[in-house]
Amino acid sequence: MTFQETADLEKIHNRNLDISSYVVDDAHILIAGELQERNLVTVFERSGETIDPHVFHRMQIQLLIKTSELKIVDLHVKIPDAPHDEICREMETSLEGIKGLVIAPGFTAKVKKIAGGTQGCVHLTTLLLSMAPAALQGYWIFEARDRNRVLEASFEIEQYLIDTCWAWRKQGPLAKAVMNQLNQG
Repeated sequence: MTFQETADLEKIHNRNLDISSYVVDDAHILIAGELQERNLVTVFERSGETIDPHVFHRMQIQLLIKTSELKIVDLHVKIPDAPHDEICREMETSLEGIKGLVIAPGFTAKVKKIAGGTQGCVHLTTLLLSMAPAALQGYWIFEARDRNRVLEASFEIEQYLIDTCWAWRKQGPLAKAVMNQLNQG
């Protein structure tokens, strides 16, 4: 299949994830995420009921991250819109068990164990798992605001960057250059 232009196709569904990072104080950042999903055409329930285009999922998560550990010290979940409002809102407490987790390798497996399947909401889990790498980016930007900062510790580079993708593979030019710089410093 070749990459297809979509301008002339009928768009029927849209899902957006919006994730932003904020400075709270010298030791914490807030990661705010929202998943918003909408049907863009009229659809019909099995009963025949008409459902006009609208937002049918809107879920929000805020994570308070202690930057020195990349630890989730607090969180808040809000479900303003869901197909089954009252039932879905019962999941607003489903992520409480992630308080205290560190965003590090193994985070995804821990989240799925805590809030996967019938213990949670797939939409909240999707949003949360998208927020973890965004939290790392927010952390790096939080730290990089200081022109005089010390170069990141090698454990941070190795744990959070090396072998996370093709560009940062251990044997690639970017990883080698950074590790050489760390070894010389």
